[in-house]
Amino acid sequence: MAQPAPKFIAAAVQATPVYLDLEATVDKTIALVAEAARNGAKLVVFPETWIPGYPYWAWLGPPAWAMKWVPAYVANSMELDSEAEARIAAAAAQHDINVVLGFSERSGGSLYIAQLILDAEGRRVAARRKLKPTHVERTVFGEGDGSHLAVHDVAGVGRLGALACWEHFQPLTKFAMYSQDEQVHAASWPSFASPPEVNQLGPDLNDAANQVYAAEGGCFVVAATTPVTPEIVDLLCESPEQRRLVLPGGGRSMVFGPDGSRLAAYLAPDEEGLVLAEVDLGLIPLAKALADPAGHYARPDVTRLLFNREPAPPVSAPAPAAADGDGRVHPSPDAHDGVLSTGGLGQPDNAV
Repeated sequence: MAQPAPKFIAAAVQATPVYLDLEATVDKTIALVAEAARNGAKLVVFPETWIPGYPYWAWLGPPAWAMKWVPAYVANSMELDSEAEARIAAAAAQHDINVVLGFSERSGGSLYIAQLILDAEGRRVAARRKLKPTHVERTVFGEGDGSHLAVHDVAGVGRLGALACWEHFQPLTKFAMYSQDEQVHAASWPSFASPPEVNQLGPDLNDAANQVYAAEGGCFVVAATTPVTPEIVDLLCESPEQRRLVLPGGGRSMVFGPDGSRLAAYLAPDEEGLVLAEVDLGLIPLAKALADPAGHYARPDVTRLLFNREPAPPVSAPAPAAADGDGRVHPSPDAHDGVLSTGGLGQPDNAV
């Protein structure tokens, strides 16, 4: 007889990092991991660019003005395989909890909006990058590729995937995730504090995007957000107009069920804490019986997604040459004009 689907507690963080301070935010991360575990959680999800905070300054003025924030932001972004990652991984293992961490990833001379997935033994399951930074975010961050749209089997949690912020408004990106039988989705967002006339960045629309993702994908969504503090406003804003663009508050973390229902109560928009809810994977078949977007509710004869999962590094190394018995060197059969062929768009196994 099949075993019942697991149940566990998930925690969506609603908190503010120690802005532009890598080490202090790692300390706060570890404290929140421990707090989530004390509350029985087996999964904790952090906001977008939790480390070292979201670059609100990119929205406040021309790029030339905003450049003054770049050195501190780069210096306090997190590298993979760093001491900071190791400390957070050790906390995950110590407290037996899976972690999805939003962070600004520093890689060489570039930054990426990234999410790190750690299992309950502190092992890195994946590190992904936001496929397309939104609007002025493109003045700060580079892009991910199709290999970063992935869903992973995580013990005790199920099939876990993650997206950041407005990736939840990209229909084909969402469909690529749904097609991988995603059961639990980590949604990392910054603050929803914005002036009323910019509804696209406000709480109602973005909260609805999480709810629709849950109902559309037939999965649980653990959505984490960051309240803006008055201290951040004072630090970044130099004019009344800038203060009108970045408002205190904006937290709206939540856990949604696969039918789109809210499974907990909201915290106040300026309140820090954890939103906790039970995830029962046994409810997913009920939701997907009504509509499975990449299964029985699809019409591949009418519309299909071409999904290129291949990594797209800026440099592809040539395949190594092979020597025959007489010592002569011949190109590898996989080498074409000095570029390693890695497959790509249009490969049969990439079509969903």
